[in-house]
Amino acid sequence: MRRRSQTSVDDTPVPIDDPKPQGKGRPTPKRRDAEGKRRQPVNAPKDRKEAYRSMRAKQATEREKARQGMLAGDERYFPARDKGPARKFARDWVDSRRLPSQYFLPFSLVILLATWVPWPIEIRAMVLNLVVAVGWPIMMLGVLFTSVFVAWRVKRLVAEKLPNEPLRGVGFYAAMRALQIRKLRFPPPAVLPGGKPVKKKK
Repeated sequence: MRRRSQTSVDDTPVPIDDPKPQGKGRPTPKRRDAEGKRRQPVNAPKDRKEAYRSMRAKQATEREKARQGMLAGDERYFPARDKGPARKFARDWVDSRRLPSQYFLPFSLVILLATWVPWPIEIRAMVLNLVVAVGWPIMMLGVLFTSVFVAWRVKRLVAEKLPNEPLRGVGFYAAMRALQIRKLRFPPPAVLPGGKPVKKKK
C-alpha cells in the first residue's frame, strides 16, 4: 500500500500589510444631532406686520427695477402689449414722424385754457364760435384721417417686412401711439423725428 504523503498545514494567519479598519472609526451620531446640523437658520419675520412691510419693500424694489428697465428700452420689462418685433416696428415708425394726430391733446388743452380767460363778452363769443365752427371740425377730421392712414400703413409694412409676425392689433396700436404727445409716450421713443436713434443718457 502506498502511503499518502502528509502535507503539513500551517494554520498561522498571514499578516496583511494594509488592513482595513473595522467599523467607521467614530460613534454613530444621534438622530437629533444629525437633524440639527441639517437645519439652516431662517430669518422669518417676527409678526404679520413685519412680513407685510418686507413684502411691500420687495415689491417696491421690483417695480422700480422694472420701471428703470422699461425706461432703458429693455423689452424684458415691457408689458405684453408692447413686446415683439411688430410692435417695436410700429413704435419706431410712428416716433420717426410728426403726425397731425399727436397735436390733438395740446390743441384741446389750449382751447380749454382759452375758455377760462376772462375775455370781454363779444370776444369770448367770437372765439368760441370760431373754435366750434372751424377749429374742432378740422382737428377731428385730421385725427380721423391720420389714425386710419397710420393703422393701414403700419399694418401693411409689418406684413411686408415681418411676414412671420401676427398682425392682429398692430394697426390700432400704432394709431393710438400717434395720438399721444411724444414726451408722454411709453415705452419712450427710441428714434427721433427723421429716423435718427435717440442718444441714451450715460
